[in-house]
Amino acid sequence: MMDKLLQPIAERLKLEGFAFAKADAMETVLRSAGLSDWDGFAASWNDLGVDGFMADGGRYRRRRFAAFSVSSEGALRKPHQPHYQSRDYNALNGGLERWFSPVADDIGAHPAMRAILRMSFDLFDRLTPADQRPEAWHVEVHQFRIEASAGEAGLPTPEGLHRDGVDWVLVLLVDRRNVASGETTIHDLAKTEIGAFTLTQPLDAAFVDDFRVYHGVTPVTPLDPAHPACRDVLVVTFRR
Repeated sequence: MMDKLLQPIAERLKLEGFAFAKADAMETVLRSAGLSDWDGFAASWNDLGVDGFMADGGRYRRRRFAAFSVSSEGALRKPHQPHYQSRDYNALNGGLERWFSPVADDIGAHPAMRAILRMSFDLFDRLTPADQRPEAWHVEVHQFRIEASAGEAGLPTPEGLHRDGVDWVLVLLVDRRNVASGETTIHDLAKTEIGAFTLTQPLDAAFVDDFRVYHGVTPVTPLDPAHPACRDVLVVTFRR
């Protein structure tokens, strides 16, 4: 069942190096993988710490982080560790170990998280040539909240158009409230735009082959400056 549901996403990824999946299709896929209590999972984005590693001095990003070992046997959470990217992939914030608050234990073990990791493994492992598949993938999970106000736009990708230095990337929208824009753009290795879309509904998703394309997201601004504005996403990366 899962293979059949994932087939359209897999075909687009193979053909173009990226895929956009709408919320209704993602809900069907994830429920097949065991998704439940989405509202409880999404509520955890209200308890994220401020990202203190923003080289631009911005205070618009909140996050939590966790690492897992994921294989056909399931997902095993690794001891808490720093997130590291070289400056080759993140010219703004790369080049140092960044220690973020850990994903809460109950959220790391939540059926929604487990369904997302199971679905991602089924898709990404299958798309990887058999002779290149690891026994277990190193998987990093990031809970992000990007906040916007009248005086400061929120930057979902402050490093600009980029690759993450991994094999595969999933960006899953959890919520967006009172925000405009936040368009995802996809570019080939010559940095020519080849796709654009906006995650607007919870469970809308972007899948990226990090070897083949760059991606970025435009700044978000409040629709009504008198009220809080934020964009919540879960980013999941798979690396051999």
